[in-house]
Amino acid sequence: MTASAAPVSSAPQALLSIGELSSHTGVSPRSLRYYEEQGLLTPRRTAAGHRRFDAEAVDRVLLVQRLFAAGLSSTEIAPVLPVLCGVHDTAGSLAALRVHRERLAREIARLHDTAEILDEVLEEHERC
Repeated sequence: MTASAAPVSSAPQALLSIGELSSHTGVSPRSLRYYEEQGLLTPRRTAAGHRRFDAEAVDRVLLVQRLFAAGLSSTEIAPVLPVLCGVHDTAGSLAALRVHRERLAREIARLHDTAEILDEVLEEHERC
């Protein structure tokens, strides 16, 4: 599932509530709270304890969604997220993404081989 973001103005804005962040990203407030629990999103808090997010949180949430769609878990996303968001500039920190990509490539190759075997079996039995 992909989320489309509502445009966020580049003009200085007030901080976003969790509901507003949800509207901008298409991600439920429940999921946003989960992201916070997993260390993927860090809101500010008002004096009353309400969550407030800056405009960059929209891009961060959409990036997290893309990484989930790529098959990564929150545990795998957490260490690479600061690098991808430009907080840290360590190329070595992206090693986990490369490992995941290599694992996917192996799985794709295995599935391709499996599909070819099934094609052969179907071909043989269709002749019968």
